[in-house]
Amino acid sequence: MFAYLTGKITYRSPAVIHLDVQGVGYEIQISLNTFSQIAGLEECRLYTYLHVQEDAHTLYGFYHPEEKEIFCLLIGVSGIGAATARMILSRLTPEEVHRAILSEDEQMLSSVKGIGPKTAKRLILELKDKMLQLTSSRITTPTDAPTSPADAFAIPSHNSFARDALNALIALGIAKQTAEAAVSKALKEATPQSLEDLIKRSLKYA
Repeated sequence: MFAYLTGKITYRSPAVIHLDVQGVGYEIQISLNTFSQIAGLEECRLYTYLHVQEDAHTLYGFYHPEEKEIFCLLIGVSGIGAATARMILSRLTPEEVHRAILSEDEQMLSSVKGIGPKTAKRLILELKDKMLQLTSSRITTPTDAPTSPADAFAIPSHNSFARDALNALIALGIAKQTAEAAVSKALKEATPQSLEDLIKRSLKYA
């Protein structure tokens, strides 16, 4: 229904943004990968996918069309819903998903919450040929992307940092108690260099 939307960002979190398009506000679900790409931007274009369910219509947005393409491939696999596909693209970059499937790296895929060994094998089996049609250059992080997490995020305080990461995990569908434990473990592991860094490390424990 919508190929893409271009507008002003009026609200932003690691899991959802509000995009003002000529006075109409769209709530758009995003991956952590897209969140890192739009850090610091006041306006952006997102390539969108409208996920239609019996009880809800949910709009997903992606900063690059290649990420949207991989998202669509993922949800085409039996047992992979939109929420799980977004989780995959929050834990792994599009390039990492592409590489993991082509190299049959079940361990990398299984590192994503909700993806067990059987599902990882199914992803490889069903998507390897389709991934071969995507060149790695098409899904490599572009040169205009933030050069490092530290460049993309400026967090005013450690407590705010942890709270934002916790809210992001909950928005991704992780239970609050589980999310709290995951963030706590990630903080003990090392001092986070960015919000994205903390969220990604927390996802390993969720």
